[in-house]
Amino acid sequence: MSDIRSGREWAWFVRRALALLVGATFVYAGALKIWDPLTFATDISNYQILPWPISVRIAFYLPWLEVLCGLALIFHRLLAGALFLTGGLMLVFIAAMVAARARGINIDCGCFGVASGNLSFTWHLVLDLALLAIVVLLWFWPRPSPATA
Repeated sequence: MSDIRSGREWAWFVRRALALLVGATFVYAGALKIWDPLTFATDISNYQILPWPISVRIAFYLPWLEVLCGLALIFHRLLAGALFLTGGLMLVFIAAMVAARARGINIDCGCFGVASGNLSFTWHLVLDLALLAIVVLLWFWPRPSPATA
C-alpha cells in the first residue's frame, strides 16, 4: 500500500514540478516583454505576418496573458484553461517561427527579450517544442491530489 502511495506522491510531485517549470518560463518571458513592449512589437512585426498596428496591440496584451497563464500553472489554479492557452500559444509561436524561416526571414524570435539573440533558430525551436511537449503531457496526465493518493 505504501508503494502505491509513494508512487502517486512522486507522480504528483513531478506533475507540479513540470507545471512550475512551464509556468516560470511563461512568467519570465511575459515579464520581459511587459518591461519593453515596443521592442516586442518590433519583434512581432519582423515576422512580416501582421501589420504594425496589430503588432503593437499584441505586444501590449500578449505578455500579460503569458504572465497570467504562467501564474495559473505555478499556483495550480484554473489549470485546464492555462494548459489550453499555453499550448495554443506555443503552437502559434512555433508556426510563426517556422513560417518566417521558410520565407527566408532570419530574425530574433523575441521570446526572452535581449537574451533571445544568443540562441539559434534550432535552439528556439527545440525549446518551444519541449515546452509544448510538457504542456501536452500535463494536459493528458491524470490529476490526482496528494491527499487522495
